[in-house]
Amino acid sequence: MSEDPDGIAALGLLHDEYAREIFVAASREAMSAKELAEACSFSLPTVYRRVDDLVEAGLVVENNELDPSGNHYTSYEAAVEHIDIDVRDGELDVTITQQSDAVDRFTRAWEDIRRGDE
Repeated sequence: MSEDPDGIAALGLLHDEYAREIFVAASREAMSAKELAEACSFSLPTVYRRVDDLVEAGLVVENNELDPSGNHYTSYEAAVEHIDIDVRDGELDVTITQQSDAVDRFTRAWEDIRRGDE
């Protein structure tokens, strides 16, 4: 079988009901881990474990945010626009289409980090 290991790994990750629900919540809007825990009714440690896996798989991106009091926190946002699964002639192909503005979000996060160092 000709399989994309990253796509297959992401597909396997979404089989987990906790990761899947967190991913769907993060696709609606960027949320902190606490907000994701509340939205999904999961414990905070469960959210952090699954978010780490989703970030590693490239399905979710981390954004560093600055609240009005000057504190930094991390929000999480889905980085995927579309997932295609094709099965043809005994081969499985998973294609993940990243959101077109994922690069822009990364650039903004990097700039926020750099501003914090100044």
